[in-house]
Amino acid sequence: MRDLTGSTVRVLGRARRRKLLLAGFVAATTMVAVGCTSSGRTSSANDPSSARESTAIPQPDLPGDIPVAPDSKRVDLQVPKFSHPTKVTNPLFPVSRQASVLFVGHVDGKPFRTEVTLLPHTKVIDWGGQRVETLVSQYAAYLDGRLQEVAYDLYAQADDGSVWYFGEDVADLEKGVIFTKEGTWQAGKDGPAEMIMPGNPKIGDVFRTENIPGIAFEEVTVTSVAKKLEGPVGPVEGGMVGQELHMDGATEDKLFAPGYGEFSTRSGADVEALALAVPTNALTGGVPVELTTLQSGANRVFDAAKSRDWPAASASVDEMKAAWAHFRAGEVPRLIEPWMTRALDSLAKNVDSHHAARARQAAIDVARWSLDLQLRYRPPAEVDLARFDLWAAQLHVDAAAHDAPAVNGDVFTLFYIRDRILDSLTPADVTKVNSLIGTLQVAGVEKDLAAAAKAAAGVREFVAGVHAMSR
Repeated sequence: MRDLTGSTVRVLGRARRRKLLLAGFVAATTMVAVGCTSSGRTSSANDPSSARESTAIPQPDLPGDIPVAPDSKRVDLQVPKFSHPTKVTNPLFPVSRQASVLFVGHVDGKPFRTEVTLLPHTKVIDWGGQRVETLVSQYAAYLDGRLQEVAYDLYAQADDGSVWYFGEDVADLEKGVIFTKEGTWQAGKDGPAEMIMPGNPKIGDVFRTENIPGIAFEEVTVTSVAKKLEGPVGPVEGGMVGQELHMDGATEDKLFAPGYGEFSTRSGADVEALALAVPTNALTGGVPVELTTLQSGANRVFDAAKSRDWPAASASVDEMKAAWAHFRAGEVPRLIEPWMTRALDSLAKNVDSHHAARARQAAIDVARWSLDLQLRYRPPAEVDLARFDLWAAQLHVDAAAHDAPAVNGDVFTLFYIRDRILDSLTPADVTKVNSLIGTLQVAGVEKDLAAAAKAAAGVREFVAGVHAMSR
């Protein structure tokens, strides 16, 4: 769960106690599958065939001035049983059924987006006398176009339909480096697992989505279970509203929607809202030609601006504007439409003014929104491979601007997107990707922008080769 309070993108609740300490460059590591089973079954550590008696979850001591709900309202005080933990059927938190989710909004007046991706591996956690296989979901948050936070979240569903949060591995970036991993925790090691969504929430139900004071704490009270929400492409019935309490006593409302899960968060003027989710918003058929025109046109402008071929760039922009006008006349996710429109307007403006660097950046922005829209028609791994290529292009722009921190941030972004595409690659291609990432990391640490740009060119050649092989 995420918090929009503060000057950087932060995990919800963690913002109010984060120590902004520069930790230097830290080698980022991802959670890997441990002891996974194909069936998704887990069992009691003592007797997997017998019914396990209910066990109370030890509760931490809290400062007396936090207005927490009485235990009589809590629905998360007992350790549940997890028989099929990776088969999440809870409609209000369908993490196992959402391959890719996009959120957009503003934080501190700056553009904000998050990409949430279900990864193909799982992780086994020992907690409550059970070995529980958990799903791994990657959360990547961008503020003003730059990666600010990545978290690997662990989830599992109990037999009563409730979904539980088993921890998160967090990395926060500033000026292109990881400056803290504060907020990282794991159930069974740092504290208990936490209920993220009841199986059948009712008004007045209370549960703690995080319950390790000093690391993470959030308590939710259900205030509505029949809310009609405005979804990405139309109204959604049966939404749930929860009032979330933080350690400092502050509260905020969070919305959840069937088929989507967490729907929106607002804190003052800052807002994060779900813009698109697949497969919930997926459509059959191939990618519309208009979206292909936007992406290919952006690539042509990117190259033409570098060579100052402004007539070619202008012609491509005209084609893109016509394609967008035709496409937006149909059904377009309402929160993505204004972003694409602004990006395309910026591209046209900078091409007209012959501003090469800004035109190349605007071309990247248009291509990114085009890929977001293509999520409805393409497998997420294909879109992430194209995003991988796009961030290599971004690195070229940043290297040309002699912006070493931005280049290092691009390296981290490529590193994390890699986790989303590895399962779709051949073993030989995995080796190539890892080698390229390793070269980029060394170049980033040494601030060797020429070497970073050369390796980024290798990334783009690699992606082009994968596309060629798939045709």
